[in-house]
Amino acid sequence: MTQSPGLKDAQQRVQALREQIDYHNHRYYVLDDPLLPDAEYDRLLQQLAALERQFPQLLTADSPTQRVGAQPLKEFGEIRHQLPMLSLDNAFTEQDVSDFDRRVRERLGLTADDEQVEYAAEPKLDGLAVSLLYEGGRLLRGATRGDGSIGEDITQNVRTIGCIPLRLRGNTFPAVLEVRGEVYMTREGFARLNQQQQQHGDKLFANPRNAAAGSLRQLDPQVTASRPLMFCSYGVGVVEGKYLPTRHSDWLGALRSWGLRVSEQAQVVHGVRGCLQFYHALGAARDGLAYQIDGAVYKVNELALQQQLGFVARAPRWAIAHKYPAQEELTEVLDIEWQVGRTGTLTPVARLAPVSVGGVTVSNATLHNIDEVLRKDVRVGDTVIVRRAGDVIPEVVSVIKERRPAKVLSVKLPVVCPVCGSEVLRVDGESAIRCNAGLFCPAQRKEAIRHFASRRALDIEGLGEKLIDQLVDEGLVQHVDDLYQLDIEQLAVLQRMGEKSAQNLIEALGHSKQTTLARFLYSLGIREVGEATARTLAEHFGTLQAIIEASEDELLQVPDIGPVSASYIAAFFAEPHNRQVISKLRKAGVSWPEEASAPRASLPLSGKTFVLTGTLQSLTRDQARERLQALGAKVAGSVSAKTDYVVAGSDAGTKLAKAQQLGIAVLDEAGLLSMLDNAAAHPPQ
Repeated sequence: MTQSPGLKDAQQRVQALREQIDYHNHRYYVLDDPLLPDAEYDRLLQQLAALERQFPQLLTADSPTQRVGAQPLKEFGEIRHQLPMLSLDNAFTEQDVSDFDRRVRERLGLTADDEQVEYAAEPKLDGLAVSLLYEGGRLLRGATRGDGSIGEDITQNVRTIGCIPLRLRGNTFPAVLEVRGEVYMTREGFARLNQQQQQHGDKLFANPRNAAAGSLRQLDPQVTASRPLMFCSYGVGVVEGKYLPTRHSDWLGALRSWGLRVSEQAQVVHGVRGCLQFYHALGAARDGLAYQIDGAVYKVNELALQQQLGFVARAPRWAIAHKYPAQEELTEVLDIEWQVGRTGTLTPVARLAPVSVGGVTVSNATLHNIDEVLRKDVRVGDTVIVRRAGDVIPEVVSVIKERRPAKVLSVKLPVVCPVCGSEVLRVDGESAIRCNAGLFCPAQRKEAIRHFASRRALDIEGLGEKLIDQLVDEGLVQHVDDLYQLDIEQLAVLQRMGEKSAQNLIEALGHSKQTTLARFLYSLGIREVGEATARTLAEHFGTLQAIIEASEDELLQVPDIGPVSASYIAAFFAEPHNRQVISKLRKAGVSWPEEASAPRASLPLSGKTFVLTGTLQSLTRDQARERLQALGAKVAGSVSAKTDYVVAGSDAGTKLAKAQQLGIAVLDEAGLLSMLDNAAAHPPQ
């Protein structure tokens, strides 16, 4: 079909405007060299928006007009990082840096004193680590670092950050490119934001890092868009393409050429001397930088050498963060209290005689855990050195024992939760102690409800964080079973509800009662019991009562469950408060089919690995995953030589291309449904 002259002209004009706007965005955010006044830039954007309204078929997701506009989320989804986002080990002294370099040279076989390692040196920005995934040059998703393995889906929010390109520049970028970097706020932007907060009577942010983190985790992208956030790239994760850089410094140059901001201070240095010279020069310029930093990062520059060095625990052997000294002061410990966190961890907190540290008044400081309290031998009445570590978290560094008063007592480990009185658990080999009453403890109440209602648990649509806050704060819900006692009249009077929303939530609660044993187990929020472990428990025991009655020894017979997981599971079900809430949930109608499960090895699709890509029409990806797993299949997130089938829905991406390249069988939706039906029709004998 030929295009009308008007549409053809509009298409050309839209393309030209987008290229102009992208060019000026690059000049402004990446090169710090704007060519246009703001008014002229706004006129270009208005012209583009007008054409897209007139010809909606020309509107695309990567248009500069589409940075903001998505509806607020109810909660953030989860994203599993294909390559973990690891943290870095820290160096605090020049000797630490020297030891790091020595270990690197020894592992690389560089024993002579004159054999120096080439390092890429960069400032360590004080912000929030973020991953950006580009496919075909277009921004596909954004995620926080999270715990390194699983982060939060913040795609809507990263799209609002002006220096993050929605479409990469040029045509040399890889087909798949995961960019990793730091979202931060400049000192000027932070001051401007706090001034606005003060004018509106809102709470002020403590520092730029907290402001950046809080802004990025807003459920409403309009709020994020109003905040002065910046992004600086410091590396890459998953990459699929040819002729890729072989040095970290070359990667930074490539990222810059594709329109991403990288540090202007980054340098290539040689050996310990080069690293320390960079550290001291950066430290001298630190106060004059537009943003806060808390150290320097050194990375072995050659990627082949990085691979050779590998990783240890949760940190790479080829990189280290050299931190600047934190600010410290003396003060007195007035009391030591135990705070219960949202997930049940008990943390000792020192209540201090107020003292100014780096211009901020500090009256509380973390003691981390009981091992740290005992190691430092902190007692009430002690004079201690308090530090604002990393310019953010106050902590007690050490005790001035010469000033200790007579007859002060050592800190005792709590035997019950200070909030709910339930027993606390400390697993061998772990320093943390935790309250076992996850379903009962008031300190964990909101987190327990949020997890219980989440998409992969009971999936209660419409029950977001703000509504949970209201329900708990108004005293309507104390434990998760109370959700099923709510009525329309109670809900309709809450803020932002009304009768229609109340009715929808009551219906969603009704739907959530029909679930599976695996989902129910996951919804309980037992530590170390994620989706996979919950499914394994359900398949092994078949019934909830069998799991409740299982001893630690019996739990250890379950595949993939070790001593730590077994102790948490046994302790959770041994707690009377938890069993009481579970009993009330069952009485409220929460149910699932319970029967002895077949051994996993005998299930029809056991041993087969599937990868889902694209959009399915008759069922969601989660539903497809659950049906496959119920039949014994493994569902992976990425295509590899071990993949047996790739299920390709509409708009399938690079996973389909990789499957075809590797010669892996590809199923369309009809093929998947046929396979599921056939497998279900031939259950194990």
